[in-house]
Amino acid sequence: MTIKKFQGVTEEEATTQAKLELGEDAVVMNVKEVKPKGLLKAFKQSVFEVTAAVEEKENRADSGPALKSTQKVHETINMTADEQIQIPPISGVSMDQNKAEQNALEFIKQNANLLKKDEVADRERIEEKLENLQSILEKQMAAERKKEKEKEEDDFIKSNPKKNENLSFIKMLYETLIDNEVDEKYVNQIMDEIEKVNWNGNSMDHILSNIYQKMILKFGQPHGIELSGPKPNVVFFVGPTGVGKTTTLAKIASRLKVDKGKKIAFLTADTYRIAAAEQLRIYANILDTSLSIIYSAEELNKELEQLEDIDVVLVDTAGFSHKSKDLKEDVKNLIQSLDDSYNCEVYLVLSATTKYKDLLDIADIYKEISDYKIIFTKLDETTTYGNILNIKLYSKAEVSYITNGQNVPDDIEIFNSQKIVKRLLGGS
Repeated sequence: MTIKKFQGVTEEEATTQAKLELGEDAVVMNVKEVKPKGLLKAFKQSVFEVTAAVEEKENRADSGPALKSTQKVHETINMTADEQIQIPPISGVSMDQNKAEQNALEFIKQNANLLKKDEVADRERIEEKLENLQSILEKQMAAERKKEKEKEEDDFIKSNPKKNENLSFIKMLYETLIDNEVDEKYVNQIMDEIEKVNWNGNSMDHILSNIYQKMILKFGQPHGIELSGPKPNVVFFVGPTGVGKTTTLAKIASRLKVDKGKKIAFLTADTYRIAAAEQLRIYANILDTSLSIIYSAEELNKELEQLEDIDVVLVDTAGFSHKSKDLKEDVKNLIQSLDDSYNCEVYLVLSATTKYKDLLDIADIYKEISDYKIIFTKLDETTTYGNILNIKLYSKAEVSYITNGQNVPDDIEIFNSQKIVKRLLGGS
C-alpha cells in the first residue's frame, strides 16, 4: 500500500492532485485543514491536506510448479488465480483418484477466495484503526496549538496593549473587506503590505490612512473616452446580455455632445435583438444624430468612410453569454476588422450584480477579443462593491466609468476610486 499527503487551496483541489498522482483507485484516508502561521496568520488563507492511499498491484505467481508437486499444493498455489484450474487424468491412476484430486483442488480454491476476503477485511480494519489514531493525534495537536495561541495572545495583550488595539482594528478592517466580498487573496495581499510597515507603534488613523492610500493606488487613475488622432474616433461597447450596454452608450453620447460639444454618430451591430436597435434609434432621434445598422464586419469601414466629419462613432455590439463561441467570434471579427488608421477604444460593460465567478469567466473571454477598459453598471442594485476591486486586480484593466441608475444622461460618472475605497472600508 502507498500512502501520501497532498495539499491544495480547497479539499477538492488536494483530492484531484491525489487522484492524478496515485490514480483513480486512490482512497482518501483523512482530510485536515492546515492553518497558516505568523503574526497575521488569522488573516491568511488555510490549505487543506489530504492523506490518500492506493493498494499496490500484487504480482501473480505461476501455478505451474504447484501442479507438479502434489505434496505442497497449498504452499505454491496462487490464491488470487482467476482461471479455472483443471488437472487432466494421469495414466495409470484410477478415475476415483483423479476425482479426489480434483475435489481437493476445488476445496483449496474455495478456501483461497475466503482467505482473500479475510485479507481485504483485515486491511480495512487496519486502515480504520490508523485513521482513528491519526484523528486522535490531530485533535491532541490542535488542542496544544490552541493553548499555545491563547498563551501567545495573553502575553501579547499584557505586554503590548497598543499593539493589541491595532491588531483588533486591522482584524475589523479585514472582516469589513470580506463582508464587501473582496476576494480573500486580495485582502491577504493588503494585510501583508500593512505588515511590512511599522503599524505596531502607530495610531489607528495612521493605519487606516495607509490602507486607504494603498487601495486607491491599486485602482489607478481612471480616464474617460479620449479623443485623439484622425476623425472619427471609434468606441466599441461590448459585454454580456442585460448589463445595460445600450443605455450606457446613450449616457456617454449625451455627455460628449451636450457637455463637450462633440459631433457623434451611432452604429449598431446588434442585429439579434430588434428591441436594441429600436432603443438606440430613440436615443439617436433625441440627440439629433445618425444611426446605421451594420450586418457584417466588412460593412464597418464602409460606414466609417461616410462619417469622416464626425468626432466620435459609438458602436453597440451584440450581447452574448460568455459560453457562446459563435457570437464571440462575430464580435471579435468586427473589432479586428477596423482599419488601423482609426483611433479605437473598447469598453467592457459589466454589471456589479453579477456573480464573482461569472465575472472572472467574462473577463477572460473578452480578453481574447481585445484589450479593454471597464464600465461597471447597476451600482444602485447592490450593497457590496468588492467585485470592482476584484476584477480590476484580476484583469489589470482600467475601470473608467460607473453607472448607478437608468436615467439618461444622468446616473453615470467617471470612476471615483476614493469614493469606492471609502465604501469598501466601511464608510458611506
